[in-house]
Amino acid sequence: MDYPDTYYSRTITGTATRAAVTGTIECDTVIVGGGLAGLTTALQLARGGQSVVVFEAHSIGFGASGRNGGFVSPGYATGGDEIARMAGLETARHLHLMSIEGVDFVRDTIAELNLADADPKPGIISVLRYDDGESLKRHAQSMAQTYDYPLEYLDTATVRGVLRSKRYFQALRDERSFHIHPLNYLRGLALEIERLGGRIFEQSPVTRLDLDQTRKTVRTSSGEVRAKDVVLASGGYTGKLDRRLSRAFLPIATYVMISEEAPDLIGTAIATGAGVGDNRRAGDYYRLVDGGRRLLWGGRITTRAASASGVAAELRREMLTTYPQLAGLKTELAWSGLMSYARHLMPQIGQLQPHVWHCTAFGGHGLNTTAIGGKVVAEGILGHTERYKLFQPFRLAWAGGVAGLAVAQLTYWKLQAQDWWRERAA
Repeated sequence: MDYPDTYYSRTITGTATRAAVTGTIECDTVIVGGGLAGLTTALQLARGGQSVVVFEAHSIGFGASGRNGGFVSPGYATGGDEIARMAGLETARHLHLMSIEGVDFVRDTIAELNLADADPKPGIISVLRYDDGESLKRHAQSMAQTYDYPLEYLDTATVRGVLRSKRYFQALRDERSFHIHPLNYLRGLALEIERLGGRIFEQSPVTRLDLDQTRKTVRTSSGEVRAKDVVLASGGYTGKLDRRLSRAFLPIATYVMISEEAPDLIGTAIATGAGVGDNRRAGDYYRLVDGGRRLLWGGRITTRAASASGVAAELRREMLTTYPQLAGLKTELAWSGLMSYARHLMPQIGQLQPHVWHCTAFGGHGLNTTAIGGKVVAEGILGHTERYKLFQPFRLAWAGGVAGLAVAQLTYWKLQAQDWWRERAA
């Protein structure tokens, strides 16, 4: 296994490794990418009776799917109003329902496969860093009326009783959402795919795609697979494999750090097992792991690779402005991962051409949206539904290349500045 050094790779269960592909294999569908989107697609196809092959350039969950914060909660990186503007109110409503379905899918899969090492923990708290409880009450009411989705309103005293910081005001607690060990979840999916007859090849970077014949061919340096359908689900690590995809998203790095084991010190600041995210558009997220003995804290993005330790210092400064009482808490490890972002900040799901599918651009959307993306692509391949067409308004628009990366970084800095001014004025 060639995982980067993360809390997740240090705490994986099982030792399963898989050989690289050799020779020629025939199957129904071949999937490029062993992250959450690719594995969910493969799982659902295998459940539907298809023969499937998954190619992973490194090890299962090597990329952002196995390095992220582990949050499973509904919604998209783009706000609901913007989705409605681009796709219409009815499509926006169906898309949000789909993101809720994604939460339930991950939870149900953990239960059905008995993936105890995914370590699901209930609750996500979304907290305000300025005083505006009325807006949260209105949002909770809208979610209950529109989606029959309950959110618990927490006043400032209640919030500060469990999150002991003067930075925080009101919050909404979503008990239906949860957080998990994402890498163990992915490794559990892989074992189930293989139990159902699917084949997974690690250390098998794809070098060539031949997609214009009835039987598509996906090649590596040591072998090839021929299939009726091809799914490209490689996210921020796609590179130049297919120009139509590579030009349509930006690889964006995000960062996570894990503290030393210090449950008593951490308990002076955080008295909840729920995951926490603040309301800033350039915000942080964190949660207790290892039975409450460690604090995992994530946030920040950059448009080019940066030193994880250097960014961890920035994350640490943010942590201490929120919780000064954690000044003595040492950072044990920090890491980064590449996510893929489209210009419109929505997933890119659909067909590049007949029988060639894409399921990418899940940066900022959470594990639930990535999972439901794989599920609807599988439904399309099996002919069960055409729900993937709900994502048609969010096409593969050019992301701007190098200029797009510069714009993305400037936008991030702008959002940080807007967040700072909004909190300062509160």
